[in-house]
Amino acid sequence: MADQDLPTPGNGSGDSNEGPQAATLAQYIKDLSIENPNSPQVYQWQEQPRVDVQFNIDVARVSDEVHEVTIKLEVSARSDSGVQFLVELSYAGLFGLRNFPDEAMGPFLLVEAPRLLFPFARQIMADATQNTGFPPLLLDGIDFGAAYIAQLQAQQAQQSGSDGGESEAPTDETPIN
Repeated sequence: MADQDLPTPGNGSGDSNEGPQAATLAQYIKDLSIENPNSPQVYQWQEQPRVDVQFNIDVARVSDEVHEVTIKLEVSARSDSGVQFLVELSYAGLFGLRNFPDEAMGPFLLVEAPRLLFPFARQIMADATQNTGFPPLLLDGIDFGAAYIAQLQAQQAQQSGSDGGESEAPTDETPIN
């Protein structure tokens, strides 16, 4: 066993010709808005609310090797009596990417990075709803891979539907709706 050559893990000071490297540099709340517009009457309502969850992903280049990925979540709970609560959260992370091939940028920034950020955003949403006096809202997981593929297909359909004029290529910085 001792005779086998095992690769030694790098300490970040290795050759810049190494394979692709990604690191989460920071995570933070960019914006958080919580509304409980019908309090205190809302606590007397008996019907179950209809919960609507919308999400969007934005990517911004901060520098050559750093990108900011932001998950925007909008959650509303409504019943026949009115709005129970509204929560809007923009949760972001800075990701350092080195030696990433162009074809891997979109999948990483629009699938893997949001997948890493989502559990933290989910916890913030649960705490926010609980702090408004309701049970914590535990969001279901989001399939960011399926959303990314759907966005690419929509872009391709839009491009093929154009009149043969100039079309823009899909970019990794297109928000997913």
